[in-house]
Amino acid sequence: MNKFIPFLCFSAFALSAVSAKPASTIEVKRVTSPHGITAWLTEDHKNPIIDLRFSFRGGTSLDPKGKEGLTKLVSKLLDEGAGKYTSTAFRKILEDRAIQLSFNSSKDSFSGQLRTLTRDRDQAFNLLKLALTEPRFDAEPVNRIRAQTLVGIRQADENPHTLATRTLIETVFAGHPYARPSDGTEKSVSAISPTAMRKFVINRLARDNLVIGVVGDISAKKLSLLLDITFGKLPEKSAPWKLSKFTPLTLGKTIVVNRDIPQSQIVFADHGVLRQDPDFYAAYVMNRILGSGGFTSRLYREVREERGLAYSVFTSLYPLDAAGLLFASAATANARVSKTIKVVRDEWERMAASGVTKKELADAQTYLTGAWPLKFSSNGRIARMLVDMQMANLSINYLNERNQRISAVTLSDIKRVAKKLLDINRLTTIVVGDPEGVPNTN
Repeated sequence: MNKFIPFLCFSAFALSAVSAKPASTIEVKRVTSPHGITAWLTEDHKNPIIDLRFSFRGGTSLDPKGKEGLTKLVSKLLDEGAGKYTSTAFRKILEDRAIQLSFNSSKDSFSGQLRTLTRDRDQAFNLLKLALTEPRFDAEPVNRIRAQTLVGIRQADENPHTLATRTLIETVFAGHPYARPSDGTEKSVSAISPTAMRKFVINRLARDNLVIGVVGDISAKKLSLLLDITFGKLPEKSAPWKLSKFTPLTLGKTIVVNRDIPQSQIVFADHGVLRQDPDFYAAYVMNRILGSGGFTSRLYREVREERGLAYSVFTSLYPLDAAGLLFASAATANARVSKTIKVVRDEWERMAASGVTKKELADAQTYLTGAWPLKFSSNGRIARMLVDMQMANLSINYLNERNQRISAVTLSDIKRVAKKLLDINRLTTIVVGDPEGVPNTN
């Protein structure tokens, strides 16, 4: 077969998908298979291609003690041979048919994605089934992927931003499973056996913790049948995946991790919100104004434009299933670290005390609602969103409801939420580098 034909089909699809779709034109259907497996589907028959995304609830935070990195390692190995196909044979089919199949994980989920031309649909879904239910974990791919993972861990240990973020997570989640390293350590990854990987697949990948989103050239009737064929052999129930709720230990500490480097990496954390919190949308708009709005954010203006302290500075909400953080980051020369921290703290305190202006709110709402259609620039992104909506227990009509919720945020909402979330006495700061005049208060 000419390998360029699938490539050309994918290229044509990519070009046709660059224009964003209005949320109002996206119809989401709930499809349930004869055996009760559910997926959310958006049909799109303009191109002969299908995008599928799925997630299993429960992620790297559930790795057993001493086997941290297990979830990540399995995610890298499921497409390295399954059923009768060795790693080489499995990868060759994917390449020859231009099938894209991959897996990933986060602290709260184990996820995967499949993209295939319609004509190769049955074979692609069968390969996914084999990967989930009959992974081989042969010695060669296990040793190869393990070696790559160990190299990545060593490299991460030398990366200032990674080290700062890891130290922050370990500090604010001390005593909770979220504090465990998602990638594992050299010791823990070296100790993970194929037997542990097979046990993971049996215990963690099941029908009761599975959510699925599909977009593309497939009917609800056909998808209903494929759901049972592809996922029906999974165990009915997964091992428990819910974690106890946790209030982050943002205790106002400043921790300096000394490294002989010319520029320091700074990360901050304060209380955030859960995705289901009624104040999520107010916090989301507030975050845009504070630091996630790029050139228009307060922190960017005060830290970079007005004072030239750092090239970039930003904030982000980090809503996990069991805890929420408000995260900030900046990098600057060692001599400017102390001043940068002060400016961030001043802006933190100013917004907590005074909220935001009417113009700031209007500008943020205009951007957030106007940019919403850009989220739908490809079928893969829409499928991912359908999964995220289910993982967050949002309505199937969320795509049409979201902008209304953003527009409904008021000045008083943001002032209330800012006062609740922004507290310089809680703001925890991690610095990796050799900062001047920054005491370690840990």
